[in-house]
Amino acid sequence: MFKLINTAKALGLVSILTLFAGCSATYKNHGYVPSDSDLAELVEGVDIKATVDDVIGPPTSAGIMAGGDYYYVRSRVRTFGMFRPEVVERQILAISFDETDTIRNIERFGLEDGKTVALSRRVTDSSVEDNTFWRQVIGNIGNISPEDLF
Repeated sequence: MFKLINTAKALGLVSILTLFAGCSATYKNHGYVPSDSDLAELVEGVDIKATVDDVIGPPTSAGIMAGGDYYYVRSRVRTFGMFRPEVVERQILAISFDETDTIRNIERFGLEDGKTVALSRRVTDSSVEDNTFWRQVIGNIGNISPEDLF
């Protein structure tokens, strides 16, 4: 009898520990931002795009405007149980170039510097009114012509 109670307690304890372990936060890292020691090798006003590619590698994305600036982006996302994933850390390194492809400026931005921007909003107004069945039947009484019946 005591052995059965001890086994039940052990199974209950294992179940509770498994439940808590399943609810622990998991972190995912996305992207790449060069370290400060790598950036120390670059000199503003001297180095060009090719040097940046050789020293710290190609960017995560590049600007499409005339300057073609480089952007390195790194994000850390926390997922906790059933809740929506949350970005807990974001770093953006922006390297801008002048007309001769020489480094003009190197800037670092964090999550606290940014604002939420809706890149796509898919909201369409419905042209259908919220009418009941009987309201639609009564509303169509004057719209029937004898020509439509035959």
